Amino acid sequence: MGLLNSSQSHPGSLPTKDRAGRIEQYGIDFIPEEERRSSPRNVSSILFGGSLTFSVIVIGWFPITFGLSWWQAASAVIVGSTMGAALLAPTGLLGPRTGTNNPVSSGAFFGVAGRLIGSVLEGSASVAFAALSIWTGGDALAGALTRFFDLQNTEGVRLGAYAVLAVVVTTVSVLGHSSMVFCQKFMIPTAGTCLIVGIFVYGVDFDPSYAGTGDYALGSVHAAWLLSALLCASTVASYGPYAGDWTRHISPRLHPDGSILRAMFFGGLFGMGGPIMWGVFTSAALFASGTPDADSSFVLGLVNGAPAWFIPALIYVGLASGTAQAVINTYGTGLDTSAIIPRLNRVQATLVACALATSLVYLGHFYAALANGVAVFLALLACSSIPWIVILTIGHFHRRGYYNTADLQVFNRGERGGVYWFTGGLNMVGVGVWSLSAAAGLMFTNNEWFSAPGARLFGGLDLGFLVAGLVAAVTYPLALRAFPEPPELFAPDAVTAR
Repeated sequence: MGLLNSSQSHPGSLPTKDRAGRIEQYGIDFIPEEERRSSPRNVSSILFGGSLTFSVIVIGWFPITFGLSWWQAASAVIVGSTMGAALLAPTGLLGPRTGTNNPVSSGAFFGVAGRLIGSVLEGSASVAFAALSIWTGGDALAGALTRFFDLQNTEGVRLGAYAVLAVVVTTVSVLGHSSMVFCQKFMIPTAGTCLIVGIFVYGVDFDPSYAGTGDYALGSVHAAWLLSALLCASTVASYGPYAGDWTRHISPRLHPDGSILRAMFFGGLFGMGGPIMWGVFTSAALFASGTPDADSSFVLGLVNGAPAWFIPALIYVGLASGTAQAVINTYGTGLDTSAIIPRLNRVQATLVACALATSLVYLGHFYAALANGVAVFLALLACSSIPWIVILTIGHFHRRGYYNTADLQVFNRGERGGVYWFTGGLNMVGVGVWSLSAAAGLMFTNNEWFSAPGARLFGGLDLGFLVAGLVAAVTYPLALRAFPEPPELFAPDAVTAR
């Protein structure tokens, strides 16, 4: 791998210390190495702590509702989480070398204007995920409070819970990276303990021989298992665009690529896969006890199936962990909003992002169709984000980790030119492969809005993101061979070796 080109100048880079409780000054601008104080351990903490929340746990509910047995659902989660973690891990390598987030880093492969593709993808996904986190966390908090205090105005409690989460999320997101890391580290022992205790609480009704409902999604056990595995894989891999938000604070000279890859992989496999597995475990226990049916709310089932003394733990997970997850999303959205509108600084852009997410929560509460639409939108977004991740990963290794960090900031400075200007700010090779891959993925998508021809060929199985990723993995290397990249995109020593 080539070394970070630290000799490149970065106008306007001002040294500042990023500490918990202090507002982070850096946005998408280049962070000098001497100002980077994070580590791969912090990245793992974000993936572990931020996933101890119902918006991630609920993914484990689906394999059981798809009709699978405990062992079938568990194996689907293991395989899917492993696939997703393998896709997620390399996305953490760009930030330490570019000193900025992944959408801005993608300008090296899509062009300094084409990197807006990544900003729009991450920004829109982040707002939707943040809304879902506040929804699920707020519903859990409201349901637990209503039962624990025997409240009557459930509607008012739920609306109030959303507001509390939104205020806390906005505060931590505005403070920035170090405060976010501090919150996630706090979640691991606290929310983690709640979930461990929950294993014993719901384990009373758990039966490892639970055979499932037998009413399989898509008509067969194999299709239901594959659907479950793909759902887990896409959930874990979906964090790829955010990875640079965290790793841009890591110095590549202090922390080699291997340590970052391990932190990302195990954070995805265990940090995210673990809570999903907890969701499978509790769902199997609830179904075995007859608490819910397939149409019931997972969170409501947890509340109704728990003893009164465990309700405070569910309140904590709904409030604290829901906040921690939403912060990851709104923090990233703030960075991307400032990337799309450079005149907004990170704090201003973050306030805009939090306002959008909160508005979406309340609109979705009163208009159920909007909430369902967000879920479909996120599924469709996977068809665009997964090939984008694949192109970034292949491009990073093809360039041997070399970036001209100053030229990546051309668009943010309102300038033109640089080695990543390509044709009008667009790299037609990267943009073309991404467009082809995303279009191919849409042809194999199945959701509430439409069923594409490719999905119908496979009995309604949604293979969109998988097809999109495979097309990108095959066509991008071929495109790089057909259209060789100019020498200035590589480190001088790499050019000599070529």
